Formats: sequence, structure tokens, C-alpha cells
Amino acid sequence: MAGRFVRSSKYRKLHPSKAIKHARKLTSGSFQAIFMEGPRESHISKNAWDSNIIKANPQYLSVNWESGGGGAFAVIPLSHRGRLPEQIPLFRGHTAPVLDTDWSPFNDSLIASGSDDGKVFIWAVPENFSVLSDDDKGPTDVDPVSKLVGHSRKVGHVLFHNTAENILATSSGDYSVKLWDISSGTCLRTLGHSEVVQSMSWSTNGSLFVTTCRDKKLRIWDPRQETAVHEVQGHTGAKNSRAVWMTGDVGGDKIATTGFSKMSDRQLGLWDLRNLENSPLNGFEMLDTISGVCMPFWDEGTKCIYLAGKGDGNIRYFEYSNDEFIFLSEYKSGDPQRGVAFLPKRGVALHENEIMRAFKTVNDTYIEPISFIVPRRVSFDARSRLLHQLLTLRFTGGDIPEVLLRSQTVYRLMKLIIDSDIYPPCFNGEAVLTADAWLGGQNGEQQTMDLETLYSGDGQSSAAQKTLKTPLTQSVPSVPAGAAAAVDYVPKVITAPLPKPVPEPVKAPASPIKESPTPVRAPSEEKAPKPIPTEEPAKIANKLPDPTPQAKPEPVKQTTPPPQHSKDPGIADQLARITSLLELQTKTLASQNEQLANQSEHIAELTRGLDTLKSKVDKANEESSRKDEIIRKLELELEAFKS
Repeated sequence: MAGRFVRSSKYRKLHPSKAIKHARKLTSGSFQAIFMEGPRESHISKNAWDSNIIKANPQYLSVNWESGGGGAFAVIPLSHRGRLPEQIPLFRGHTAPVLDTDWSPFNDSLIASGSDDGKVFIWAVPENFSVLSDDDKGPTDVDPVSKLVGHSRKVGHVLFHNTAENILATSSGDYSVKLWDISSGTCLRTLGHSEVVQSMSWSTNGSLFVTTCRDKKLRIWDPRQETAVHEVQGHTGAKNSRAVWMTGDVGGDKIATTGFSKMSDRQLGLWDLRNLENSPLNGFEMLDTISGVCMPFWDEGTKCIYLAGKGDGNIRYFEYSNDEFIFLSEYKSGDPQRGVAFLPKRGVALHENEIMRAFKTVNDTYIEPISFIVPRRVSFDARSRLLHQLLTLRFTGGDIPEVLLRSQTVYRLMKLIIDSDIYPPCFNGEAVLTADAWLGGQNGEQQTMDLETLYSGDGQSSAAQKTLKTPLTQSVPSVPAGAAAAVDYVPKVITAPLPKPVPEPVKAPASPIKESPTPVRAPSEEKAPKPIPTEEPAKIANKLPDPTPQAKPEPVKQTTPPPQHSKDPGIADQLARITSLLELQTKTLASQNEQLANQSEHIAELTRGLDTLKSKVDKANEESSRKDEIIRKLELELEAFKS
């Protein structure tokens, strides 16, 4: 009986798809899918250092670049698609290959890089940056804005703080991790190790720091005190290991690690920060025997972890629940990957039910986007509600939302319905603390926002409106302020509330004071009502009846102006066309349901006839076997008689 029950999960059917194939089905501007393929010569760096090679934010993609005359990396806008030019502007300044880059979580135009030359550079992406150049002299390279010098050997990893602004962590081959204030260029703290650091990750509030090392130790640091508060044995294999801090309400005190066993089996481990000595919980989970390390990526909102294999083309993803990782599915590809980056949640396409988007390097020649989508189907009930909403807008005279007018087909209109249940609040891209406040001992959790705010008002989130440091790149049509759903149970459509209907004129009694009333002017061509004649106050006082049965005074007639629709006559036609399409689709669905019911009845009749036929055949077979048995007995008796 246990096999009949399925675990309840909104992400159980999460599946990946290559964005280059999927983008053709998407509406313009809702999904900035890119597919960049460079010239025949490979330009992506082939350096063997164990880093992710590429990093992404909602605006740009950075990738370590193979170039002569020193180290460099490329920044490519996500809006760019297709083949890159032979020459593109590079971010040059290092004297040795670039090993790792990292984007600031609070500024989409700020990036840090670490190099084999032992230096760390800070860069600012120019405004309106593009890989295409109109200059006859060719593209102009970008110079760093500041340099951080302090490591004696190569810098293999750079990582920005997740809550404090201008705090950067760097790991080096000199067996140390340094914390920097990039605004002043000073080294704040140094965390010493006994071997080369292989990965590092900040805790949810930035108060703790986890590292994995070549000495097979997993260390939890208090970075401001420069002390390791926990140190335990990690993966026992000789190859590299990775660690990622699982943030959020469910996994705030958990750490996920990937590595190898002594037999070189790839492993996944879950560690409880409150009881590291008895961790990992439930032991190490064996994945496979492929030689490349798994790069872990944690999604805080959905509580899913993605494991991208280095050297193979697969990406596994698990859902975290009740202190265990539950396998969901796997993206399989024959194209090997050396670098993988995941886009921050505020950069995904909501109307495509996209949960995550990854970018992978393929054969060091091009970068391929992969979209992870939760399949959803707009129900018949949702279509009926949307039809009711459009009819309400049509007959109440409210302003028609511009976003509805742009959706000229039912398919595009259905895409406006956001499945908010699969999008928990996410990080809004704003810093909580300054560098001095964090260094002084303050902690702060990341501020979150509702992803639907990305598609409200002028199409940008509140976080983007507060600061110009973090512009959001979602290109969504703006919605007029006076447009919205008229029914509270209508599915969420990207509109604003409707203006309240014009109330009927209040009936006013005739004034007892003699005056010359002015007729009310209406916009229609009807003549204004004549003024109501009044009498002197003394005469009126004598004619007043008893207070109990008061007669209702005669109201002043006022013509209510007709509801004002949009000035453009084409708007009403477009709304009528959308309404007719929805009505037609509703009728089609109803007829299809009726046909399905008829087919079900016909199938039931055929099934009953088949069962009857089977019973007859069984009876015939039984009688035939009985006859064969009688014949066999007679033959035996005949043989006995002959003998």
C-alpha cells in the first residue's frame, strides 16, 4: 500500500530545459535567453585551477578568458545572443591568468577577480556596456578601479559578504583567507590554514564562515575573531571537496558538502552545526564514481540543492526535507562542463514558471543556458475567472490595463497569471550592514522581497527603486496605476487596483431659502432641468407637515456622465477580441469535456463487451478441454479392448 502514496512537493516535477530551444516559445522580453558561441579558437580559460570559471547576475555574465599578455576575463551582457565578435572588450590588469571572479550581491556592476599573480582587483562595469564596438580602432579594454595586495601566492577564490557591504573574502595558495574592506583597500582579518583552501561560504547572517581544505578538514570560523570555532574531519578522499552554507528557516544551521571517499566515490554530506562531531547526518550519500568534484548550489527559497559535476554534463537536484536530501531528478547531457553558474532568483522568468537558471561552459567554446521549470497548466477555473474579470472591466467602464492590451492572444494572456505558491520571498539585493558595523560585531539577516513586485508598477522591484546600485533587468510592460482586477478571487494578473465606480448622485432636498439655482450642466446633449420654484420662508414654515410622515423632497436631477473608456477606439476592439477568444476557448473546452465524457461511456461499454466475450471464450475453452478429456478416455478404453 505504501507505493500508492506520493510525497507532497511543489517541485517534484521540476525539470530542466535548454533555454535556446525553449526561448522560441517565450514572449518578447520575458526571458533574456542567451546562446553565445565564440570563434573557432577557444577563448574560455583552460587553467586547471578548481573554480567555477563563470559567475552570473541578472545583468551580466563573467567568464575567465584565455588571452595573451597577462590575465583577463570577459563580461557579457545577458541580453547578447549569438556569436561573439572576433575581438571583445576585456577586463585586463592582471599579469597572470584570472582564476576566479565574483559579483557583488548589492551592485550588479561591481565585480572582484583573483589571479595567479597573487593580486585581487575590483572592477566597475561601464554604463551601457556592450561586447559590440563601433570604434574603428577596436574595442577598449576596462581597467580596475582598485587593487588589493597582501597575498604572497596565487588567489584562487573570491567571495563577497552576503549582508555587509564592501566586505570581500579571498583565499590563496599561501594557506590563508583574508577579509578586505574594498572601499579602503585594507585587510581586516586573516584566517590561517594548514593547507590550500578549496572552497568557502558565508552563513545566512554573515557571522560565521565555513571552509574546506586540502587537509580534509571542515572548519567553521568566527571571522571577526580570526578563530576556528569548529574543526572536524570532512570527506576522506584525496580529491577536492566543496561546502555551501544552507541558509533559510529550515536549513539555517546546516551545511552541505561534496567530496570523495577513499575509494574515489563522489559523496554528498549534510552537517548539523549544533552537532558537528556526530555529523554528517545519516552518513555520506554516495552519488557515483565520476572523477570530477560536484559543485553545490543552494536555493534558499525552494530548499533545493543542485549538484553540477565538473568534467561531466550532468546536474542533479535534491529537495531538502526533514534532515535529508530527497532526489528529484537529473539534467543529463553529453557535453562536459568545467564551469557552472546559477542566476540569482531575482533574475528568473516568473511567467515561465522558471525556478532557477544555470549557465554551463561546453567544451570551453561556448556557454549554454539551462532553465529549470516547474510545469504548470492554467486550469479551466482560472480561465473562467479571467474571463469574468475582463467582462467586469468592460462593463464597469474602468481603465483597461495596458498589459492586457499587449497580450493579443490567449496564450500570452494566460502567461500573465503568476503561480505565486512556487515563488517564496527571495533576497532583494540590498545590503543590511556597513563594513564598519559588521566589523563592530553587528549581524543582520538578508532582507527579502516578493518576486511579484518585479512585475508591479513600472516593472521594477522596490529594492531597485531605492538604490541605483542594483538595477534589475527584467523587461516587463508597465501597468497603468488605475487598472486592476475587479473581483477578489480572480487569479493574480499583473495589474493595479481598479478605480472605484462612480457613486450615484445623492438626493438633496430643496432649499427653503429663496435663491436662483443654477442648472447642472452635463456632458451629454440633454437639456438641463428647470430650477425648482421656491416660496418665501414664512409660507414654507406654515405649510410644513408633522414630523412623523415627512415627504421625500424632490431631488435635483443630475445627468451622470457615461463611463469613460480609453480614448483610443482600438483599445475597446482589442478587449472585445480578447473576450471573444476567451469565450470561444471556454466553449471549446466545454465541448471537449462533453466529448471526453461520451468517449468514456463508449470505452466502458466496450470494456463490458470485452469482459463478456472473455467469459464466453473461457467457457468454450473449458468445454473443449472437457471434450478432449472424454475423447482421450475413449481412446484408452479402445486400446485396452484391442489388446
